[in-house]
Amino acid sequence: MNRRTLLLGASTLGLAAFAGGAYVLTQRRAAEAEAEAAAAATPTEDQALLVRDYSPSFGPADAPVTLVEFFDPSCEACRAYHPVVQEIRRQFPTQVRVVLRYTVFHEGSDEAVRILEAARMQDKFEPVLDALLEQQPGWAVHGSPEMDVAWEIAGAAGLDLKKAETDQFFPGITGILNQDAADVEALAIRQTPTFFLNGKRLENFNADSLIADVRFAVENS
Repeated sequence: MNRRTLLLGASTLGLAAFAGGAYVLTQRRAAEAEAEAAAAATPTEDQALLVRDYSPSFGPADAPVTLVEFFDPSCEACRAYHPVVQEIRRQFPTQVRVVLRYTVFHEGSDEAVRILEAARMQDKFEPVLDALLEQQPGWAVHGSPEMDVAWEIAGAAGLDLKKAETDQFFPGITGILNQDAADVEALAIRQTPTFFLNGKRLENFNADSLIADVRFAVENS
């Protein structure tokens, strides 16, 4: 084999390697573009189904970013994500509005919602919410919830129990439970927590990615 043949062979191999590398790069870019397109194509849900006038919320009503959480007071994962949502509120106090929607999948959760709504009538919603979630293992026993304990926890957090025991049956609270249940069904919510960021459902999230997604939304609002 002469020198010219060797050079031609080496050139051919180099071109093949270059072509292969270019193909891989092209495929990678195509995959990235496809992923970006898929994210952009995520449907935005009807805002009327996501946020009701009565929904508990934190942050300015005109905030550029809205994070809606469908949560169950008895849900362990909701308890785990509560500090994450609080951190989002801390980092973006004026840029993000957090809206809570009730999703009563567990036994006793409907009564827990009545406790929370009675607390809201007394302007005690947040301390009672924090206390119920923090001490959730003490009352939210799946299959046999100890709601007396939940009431005691709420009372220790500042709820006027005597007034709340009457207020919990206020027709408006029943209406909230019914409307939230209807919206949960319409949106096909099957697990808690489920988050919607500016109308788009977040999939496969974790604590870090949730904060990162919110930060990205704030920076691009």
